[in-house]
Parts: sequence; C-alpha cells; structure tokens
Amino acid sequence: MRRYGFPIVMGLLGAALALLLFNRRNGFVLGVPDDAFASAAVLTAWAGVLAASIVASSRIREIARNTTIWIVAIMALSTIYVYRYDLQEVGARLTAGLIPGLPMTRTGLNGATQVLLEKTKSGHFETDASINGHRVNFLIDTGASTVVLTYRDAERIGLDPSKLSFTQMVSTANGKAKAAAVKLDSIALGPIERDNIRASVSAPGMLDQSLLGMDFLETLTSFQMSRDVLVLQD
Repeated sequence: MRRYGFPIVMGLLGAALALLLFNRRNGFVLGVPDDAFASAAVLTAWAGVLAASIVASSRIREIARNTTIWIVAIMALSTIYVYRYDLQEVGARLTAGLIPGLPMTRTGLNGATQVLLEKTKSGHFETDASINGHRVNFLIDTGASTVVLTYRDAERIGLDPSKLSFTQMVSTANGKAKAAAVKLDSIALGPIERDNIRASVSAPGMLDQSLLGMDFLETLTSFQMSRDVLVLQD
C-alpha cells in the first residue's frame, strides 16, 4: 500500500477529473450530477488518505507527511476542476494570441460552444474556414450583407465562376462590388457549421480576400466584438 497507494488514488482522482471535464456539457457523470460526483470523488480521496496513512506507517511524523502530500494533491485537482472554465479561456486566449486568426474553441458558462478569434496584425479579424471541405481564408466583415468569395477562391473550392452572371451588387465594408449569387453546401468555422448558406462570388478583380458576412453571422446565437477579440457563439 505504501508503494502503490498514492499512484492508484491519484489515478482514480485524475480519471474522475477527466470524466467531469469531458462530460461538462451534459451536467451528469455516470448518471450522477457533476457537483455530487465531484463531492463523492473528494470524499473517497479523503478516505484513501486516512487509510493509506494508517497502513503506510504507525509513526506520527510519516503519517503527517503522507497526509500533507494527499491534501496538496487533492486541493490541486479540486482547484483545476473549480476553475476549469477560467483555465480553458486562458488557454484559448494564449493560443489565439500566439497564432492570430486561428479559431479557438471554448465552452461558455451556459454550455454553448464558442469560437474565439484574436485580431491579426492587419488590424482585422481574419480566420480560415472550411467551405464544402476546402479551406478558405476569410475576413470577418459585419458590413458585408452576405458571404462573398473572391473569384480565385470560388475556383479553388470547385465552382466555375466563368458560368456565373455577375449582375448583382453586394455591400461590403469597402463599398459595393459586382457579384453572382451561389449557394454553399456547408461552411465550418471550427466546430460551428452551417449548411445551405447563401453566398456570392465577386467579379474578377473586385475583391482581394473572401468575406464572411452577415448571412453566416446571423445564424449564430450571438457574436461579440471587443477591441482585440471576437467571440462567436453557436
């Protein structure tokens, strides 16, 4: 018990923490509410502390040392669980800050999936999204009425812009642009995915970068833009 007790109980505590984290959206672990499961895990750990300390040695000094180790370990795991959402956000912000434009996923306090974007060096919110399975770099543009693909990006994802009629005008943050209406089978930005989205293909030379506009953004529960961070909620 002296040799294997600590690794065994730590492994069980780690497994309990993993179950709590991976099932955070459901609110239950093995049919038990999260809070009740966490309390049971802590109480079980305390029982293990007492049992291990008694079995390990009858000497008071060693019992105190073993108990202190267990208390520190349990408090560390409990702290990680209590502040799991805060730690998740810190990790997302750190990664997004190191790699601007990389969509980072986190879970909001209400359990909803959120995608976080950091402003790039250009001063805009840009990101890669998947269009019909093809990666396309987008500028997030709340001034664009629709999703607008550049002529070149439309060709890359398998459309044939030469057969389109560029008769409509679309609004962008930089003004009007000639475009042709299309419908995209799917757009995925991280875990947020939408099907059958209206879009447009800009005429040759009208746009330098594809725009992720309001036809996509309005399908979200919310999107919040601060000075340097954009949060999109599924």
